[in-house]
Amino acid sequence: MAGALLLAGCGSNPPESEGALGGTASASGTPAVTQTRDQALHDRLPDKVKTAGKLISANNGSFPPYEIAGPDGRSLTGVSAELSEALGGLLGVKIEHVTVDGLPSTLTGIEAGRYDFAIGPVGDFPERQVSNDFVDWVREFVVFAVAKGNPRKINSIADTCGLKISVMAGGSAEKVIKGQSDTCVKEGKPKIDVQSYKDQPTSILAVRSGRADAFFSSQAPLTYFVKQSGGALELVGTGKPNGFDDLFQGAVVAKDSPLRDVLKDAVQKLIDDGTYQKIMDKWGTTGNMLDKAGINLAVAK
Repeated sequence: MAGALLLAGCGSNPPESEGALGGTASASGTPAVTQTRDQALHDRLPDKVKTAGKLISANNGSFPPYEIAGPDGRSLTGVSAELSEALGGLLGVKIEHVTVDGLPSTLTGIEAGRYDFAIGPVGDFPERQVSNDFVDWVREFVVFAVAKGNPRKINSIADTCGLKISVMAGGSAEKVIKGQSDTCVKEGKPKIDVQSYKDQPTSILAVRSGRADAFFSSQAPLTYFVKQSGGALELVGTGKPNGFDDLFQGAVVAKDSPLRDVLKDAVQKLIDDGTYQKIMDKWGTTGNMLDKAGINLAVAK
């Protein structure tokens, strides 16, 4: 298998998340297309990677449908897992997945050289481009997952004053919802009770248990959680900016890494040969596809 999946035991979704996830993922991790090595791309890899025969990709282990860590702590399924397998075959190296504790640890670990990259997708923002480069391969939208019937009547981020909102710690949604809380106070309204969790399953479980009124996060994973909830959850705030402009996400490498352009060209080849679309179709993320891979697509205002 082109992408060896080696996760630390802490990489599995936490036990309390089983109810949130609803059990086993609905799609297997079988590669959409088996890739053969592209020698020209392989030759462009950094020498240390060619010598080691592998790339180490960091992940948070709980970003479905992109990254879904198995209960055994050693398996990974989802869009990113399958894309990694295809990339590994194309580049002629193994891609080993290492789960770390949260996005800040992922980004600092890449910057420090402990990991070669993160397949992600991770949100691309100008402030993150200071220390890292992004190879963008999806476009995302940020919405809310709420209890069925939307009891708190959330239609956009403007409706969240005084509510309890769960978010991923260190993510862009956390920054935006905290900014909205400041806006609420300036307008004489109650502040938002922002609940920051280290992973997606715990964040969504906060909504299912009633500890939070909504989970504010990327639409693709929230769609997955809603489908897995058996009718207990629904999406709201769709089609609204919710504090964001165009939101691109992708793989992350250290700033000016020679790996950046190789990954971008490899992803583009998978787009061109149809592998990318087959993987995205399989996991229900067709609406998040890009026609072309890009580097640092987020532009500072």
